[in-house]
Amino acid sequence: MQNRILSIGSQFPDFKKIAAVSIEKGKEFYELNSDEIKASGKWLVMFWWPKDFTFVCPTEIAEFNKHYLDFVDRDAMLIGASTDNEFVHVAWRNNHDDLRDLRFPMLADTSKSLAEELGILEQNEKVALRATFIVDPQGTIRWVSVNDLNVGRNVKEVIRILDALQTDELCPCNWQKGEATIEA
Repeated sequence: MQNRILSIGSQFPDFKKIAAVSIEKGKEFYELNSDEIKASGKWLVMFWWPKDFTFVCPTEIAEFNKHYLDFVDRDAMLIGASTDNEFVHVAWRNNHDDLRDLRFPMLADTSKSLAEELGILEQNEKVALRATFIVDPQGTIRWVSVNDLNVGRNVKEVIRILDALQTDELCPCNWQKGEATIEA
């Protein structure tokens, strides 16, 4: 069986999942759902990692957190996700200095249903591939990137792509926000 990753133009699947949102006692969890995201009218950037308590994943999560306000400034909701449960997410945040002060939710896809529907469930270990989705306010997937499990992604490139998509214009290779776009 091979992955059939949802791609550009597909609707992002509906979901309702618990997320770890804090390490403060009594405020650790929140139920996230796709209806709430759609109602916000914002872009969605959802990035997935394979497993909590690993080596590459916290480098990416910390880097996304470092750029959290860049996503907010672009009217985008940032959500991290894995197939670990919400209790593992909170334990990892409590255990790792770089993850304690995260400003975005860590979605828990313990049933693996969302990862499977997105086509990013690794076939042998049944963990999420290192995938990133940019979804427009109408719920349409506009960009997908998937890395092998052992290679971290470039958060600045995710921001660059989001900027380009939000122009709704033709953007040349290596285009950066503020540069001219291409006239058709």
